[in-house]
Amino acid sequence: MTTLQLDPTQPDELAMAARLLQQGRLVAVPTETVYGLAADARNPDAVAGIFTAKGRPADHPLIVHLPSADAMADWAVDIPASAWQLAKAFWPGPLTLLLKKAPHVSPVITGGLPTIGLRVPAHPVLHQLLQQHQLAVAAPSANRYKKLSPTSAQQVLHTLDGRIDAVLDGGDCSYGLESTIVDATCEPLTIVRAGPIQASELSQMLGQPVLQPEQHQVKVAGNVRAHYQPNTPVIYTSFQAELPAQVGKAQQIAILHLGPVPKALRPIWQQQMPADAKAYGRKLYRALADADHAGADLIVLESPPEGEAWLAVWDRLKRASYQG
Repeated sequence: MTTLQLDPTQPDELAMAARLLQQGRLVAVPTETVYGLAADARNPDAVAGIFTAKGRPADHPLIVHLPSADAMADWAVDIPASAWQLAKAFWPGPLTLLLKKAPHVSPVITGGLPTIGLRVPAHPVLHQLLQQHQLAVAAPSANRYKKLSPTSAQQVLHTLDGRIDAVLDGGDCSYGLESTIVDATCEPLTIVRAGPIQASELSQMLGQPVLQPEQHQVKVAGNVRAHYQPNTPVIYTSFQAELPAQVGKAQQIAILHLGPVPKALRPIWQQQMPADAKAYGRKLYRALADADHAGADLIVLESPPEGEAWLAVWDRLKRASYQG
């Protein structure tokens, strides 16, 4: 299969992306979070192709991207007032709402679960594609299962070239980390995947608490323990503490750092990361991909700060470094 590279600034190429989706094909699309691997959500056979292309287990649920908040009622039932409030306040944007699925929704999308994740993306290219052609697309990250999520069209091609029909090049993603997922089927509402939108923002808008437990049993996209991983092993550590023995055993290391690099480390590649949490998150996957291509046998990250603003970053780092 030849993977087409489509330019959304050319109307005929944007229309071609829509035609491919309507024909049941797979198209990688830009979102404001990461690139997604899209299939027509109304076509279960097309959606099943996502799992084949990614090597993703069939019981791992997908998120459906909608053209507008009004379309939420086409895919979910018993939608609480709080979900409509969040949709009005944060859509289009990096917020996914977990709701009770409508009876017609294929279990292929939901991994056999009674719930469905929905969001309206803010990236202008995908938003235009969905609205102009009244599409709804199932679109997990456009990568091989458990590998780094792509934040550019070139990163998509690095792992999926020849496995999908096209990639719609919308430039670099503005957030760089996957959306916040909120379980709206329970009270109080609960964040089940950390992302760009924080619990305090949601609570302030709703006027009621939104929980964010460190551990939960809700099965949602991106919540396996080993995920978002480059091919090179990753560890994180404080540069003010004794370095882990794993660092000393490595022949060649690549480093992502915030402050000065200890003299004891002699990396073959290094990159300074932003001190701001949002900027750090936007750069993280690209930096890990660059480090992965540096030829090192270990990637060492200087541990970032703690706090609510850093929860999404820490979530991805823990999954990227998990070796169990």
